[in-house]
Amino acid sequence: MTYEAAAGRYGSMPYPHCGRSGLRLSAVSLGLWHNFGGADEFDTQRRIVHTAFDHGITCFDLANNYGPPPGAAEDNFGRLLARDLKPYRDEIVVCTKAGYTMWPGPYGDWGSRKYLVASLDQSLKRMGLDYVDIFYHHRPDPATPLEETMAALDWIVRSGRALYVGISNYNGERTAAAAAELRRLGTPFVIHQMRYNMLVRQPEMDLFPVLEREGLGGIAFSPLAQGLLTDRYLGGALPADSRAAGKVGFLKPEHITPERLRIIEALNEVARTGGRTLAQLALGWVRRQPAIASVLIGASRPQQVVDAVRAVEMAPLAGDEIAAVEAILASQ
Repeated sequence: MTYEAAAGRYGSMPYPHCGRSGLRLSAVSLGLWHNFGGADEFDTQRRIVHTAFDHGITCFDLANNYGPPPGAAEDNFGRLLARDLKPYRDEIVVCTKAGYTMWPGPYGDWGSRKYLVASLDQSLKRMGLDYVDIFYHHRPDPATPLEETMAALDWIVRSGRALYVGISNYNGERTAAAAAELRRLGTPFVIHQMRYNMLVRQPEMDLFPVLEREGLGGIAFSPLAQGLLTDRYLGGALPADSRAAGKVGFLKPEHITPERLRIIEALNEVARTGGRTLAQLALGWVRRQPAIASVLIGASRPQQVVDAVRAVEMAPLAGDEIAAVEAILASQ
């Protein structure tokens, strides 16, 4: 059956500017880190992506190594593009990254010019694209000069392989250095992708001030702490199909401690009082940061996408809600 996007898809989704750039991102972006691998059901992937686009999500986030196996998420997204989204290519922002191990030998990892250019060429082939909208260096490389990595990003834009560049997992000091070098080169550096949620707050101290000063947008991955900040684990539950029960990802059963459960239960009470779900509270809390342009969610079923979109359609968190959340988090 031929896919036709919903006519009202732009009706309620906010599209904040990415820092001081002209690029606007959907306030919710869809990440394909999980559930888009070779063993995952393709029809479910299709429904998730259709639901996202039909609800105004225009930013789709991948990386060369997403799967498993590595490359499978880009392969599957390429199939979706060719089958369903090709007529809408100019309405979507396709992002990919390189920086983690992708192939054996000295040229399949980190941040050399050789690796980054070769990796993006492979990614473009897997997705059937001439260019991506945003290409990220996925993690800092301590053994390659920053100037080489940034020059590779600059050349990738100038060669037509990407429209914009970004970085991920850099601390504040390293981000400032990257911004200075890319400014010198005249490269459209617009975004930083970081792990940020109620339980991981390091970016507030060293990264967000740099993003605001440099005019960069932020996109937060794992805003729900791999599902910990949802109703899935309330009461100590460990659903068989949950992230913590699976073999992929960083959330493990041992992370769901009595102390963590106490905090999650208390946060859920704040959410319930405000007429939100715990996940909606968590997304709203991340979006309160001025530097954040988009929250990056994962989904194993379409309803999770719908719930996330509802979160950004709600009123921003009130002052008393933020104060209640801060009091709970301070008790950790």
